[in-house]
Amino acid sequence: MAITESAPNPDVSAVPLPAWLQRDANGRLHADGHDLNDLADAWGTPLYVYSRAAIEATLQRFQAALAGRRATICYALKANSNLAIIDLMGRMGCGYDIVSGGELARVLAAGGDASKVVFSGVGKSADEIREALEQGVRCFNVESRAELERLDEVAGRLGRKAPVSLRVNPDVDAATHPYISTGLRENKFGIAHDMALASYRQAAAAPHLEVVGIDCHIGSQITDVAPFLAALDRLLGLVDQLAAEGIRLHHIDLGGGLGIRYGAENPPDPQHLMDALFDRIDAWSGGNPPEVLFEFGRALVGNAGILLTRTEYLKQNGDRHFAIVDASMTELIRPALYQGWHRIEAVNRRNEPLQRYDVVGPVCESSDWLGRDRPLAIAAGDLLAILSAGAYGAVMSSNYNTRPRPAEVLIEADGVRLIRERESIASLFALEKRLG
Repeated sequence: MAITESAPNPDVSAVPLPAWLQRDANGRLHADGHDLNDLADAWGTPLYVYSRAAIEATLQRFQAALAGRRATICYALKANSNLAIIDLMGRMGCGYDIVSGGELARVLAAGGDASKVVFSGVGKSADEIREALEQGVRCFNVESRAELERLDEVAGRLGRKAPVSLRVNPDVDAATHPYISTGLRENKFGIAHDMALASYRQAAAAPHLEVVGIDCHIGSQITDVAPFLAALDRLLGLVDQLAAEGIRLHHIDLGGGLGIRYGAENPPDPQHLMDALFDRIDAWSGGNPPEVLFEFGRALVGNAGILLTRTEYLKQNGDRHFAIVDASMTELIRPALYQGWHRIEAVNRRNEPLQRYDVVGPVCESSDWLGRDRPLAIAAGDLLAILSAGAYGAVMSSNYNTRPRPAEVLIEADGVRLIRERESIASLFALEKRLG
């Protein structure tokens, strides 16, 4: 199971920091050799910091595990959709998994090829479908029979055929947090397994649709191979049924969802996961499988980013100690939204006794916390690094309380690149109008 903040805090004292984060002899935390104090001085806080080397190394491990296979990784933009990150993924050979017309626009703005895009999402509008068809996306991951009807109608008006891959909900428990579980019958995602065959018949009969694949995605932050294999088995059985009816598929899309280490989790490494999946696929196909797509996001970028924040005040209410910092749920909503646990490290180590703090932000909500009961030796003005913030951090940020979203920087071999400027307060209401 994913570790949540409501569970006892995991003991991470013996867990090493990610390789791109190191402490020097004075206990100061560095990112790929850059003192985090210097980055905070240069760009302010809160500040997102990403490591290009860490992203590349992680993606290369996945690509090595897929070497010699007919397989493609379609990077899931919802994890981190900064243009620089999208650009990097494209340069390294990834396709793209998107869930909105806005994300398609980001792929194109980052120099990506629309023909490498799979378009997921439960609520595609007619305008989003039209734009995706005109740009020539690889396929639509369809999530309802009503969406099939809309796709057929829009494609017909354009005189085109829409390539479709049905997202089948296999009713497999991914053993993760309920808010990030997507493969159970009660979830809103996908077409129920027992309705899939009829839905494929509908798609095959539609004049403006072309059936090209099958898709599933059972959840996020999965730390065991078993749920992936269970979902795969259900899909392969359905593919056999479709073939018996003359509906042959060009690809199988197994989604993403592989977890990362936030605390003491031990998710499978890419080689172990891929060996297990392809052993099953090869046995089923007799060594001649269709192309297999994956939609990894968090697993590629999650541990390659941190959120830097500065301590504003230390406060005590009864027996509770609070570290009030300048980051909040508007910068990192995972703890407030689904009790996501993030390791928090003092950037400058102090040789003082540890005190247990609730690390909280300035937003006027009791849910505005980033970590509870954390052992820290800190003073007002000290920097904290919130780890594993490369996925579902900046991309889920908001302007609640009229708070500008933070800057983002990418550490590269030849220096540090600003990849998103900090918003100004004036920009937050620039589109609003006073009374006449």
